[in-house]
Amino acid sequence: MNLTKEIFKAVSINENSRILDVGCGTGQTSAYLAETYKAKVTGIDINSEMVAKAKRRMKKNQLPVKIMQCSIEQVPLPDHTFDFIISESVLSFVNKPNALKEIFRLLKKGGRFIAIEFTINQPLEEKNEEEIIQFYGFDSCLMKKDWVALFNQASFKNIHIQKNNSIFSIPELHHSKDIAPELYEVMDKHFDMNLKYEGILDYRIYSCTK
Repeated sequence: MNLTKEIFKAVSINENSRILDVGCGTGQTSAYLAETYKAKVTGIDINSEMVAKAKRRMKKNQLPVKIMQCSIEQVPLPDHTFDFIISESVLSFVNKPNALKEIFRLLKKGGRFIAIEFTINQPLEEKNEEEIIQFYGFDSCLMKKDWVALFNQASFKNIHIQKNNSIFSIPELHHSKDIAPELYEVMDKHFDMNLKYEGILDYRIYSCTK
């Protein structure tokens, strides 16, 4: 969340900005953007539990944020709807060309897409790549040049890349009050993976325009 705040400090957002939060989860980022900038925010997530929690968050905080359950590969909204689209660790789990095509369609001309995505800093041995893919559920491990190629193929322009130096932090956990022991096991494994692949596993912030 701190990373998201830093990203948007450098972006010109106001009450007229239309923003799509892809993979909104419990709606933390969507709520922040609506509260801080009074922007017109829409959040989407494919998970029904996350959508329900996000809707409860907006209702509790009396925020006019629209929450929808759908995939970024097929969003039931018109072309050229948004000034900004943000995606936090979503593209690694979906069909990237299809998702980027849909994001490009939804952006207004000159609109900006910001993606925070898992990126490897060097090619991996097959067994190591398979270990990462199996644990995190990615369909592949991409280097910076691979991401740039995908953005270019989707017709995005002005591609800027920023390294995130604080990536080895645990993201927001979307779980109920009683945390199962299995979750702690996953967190331990996550830390182990970060230590094992430190300097190789990373995230990048990709910013590009339509």
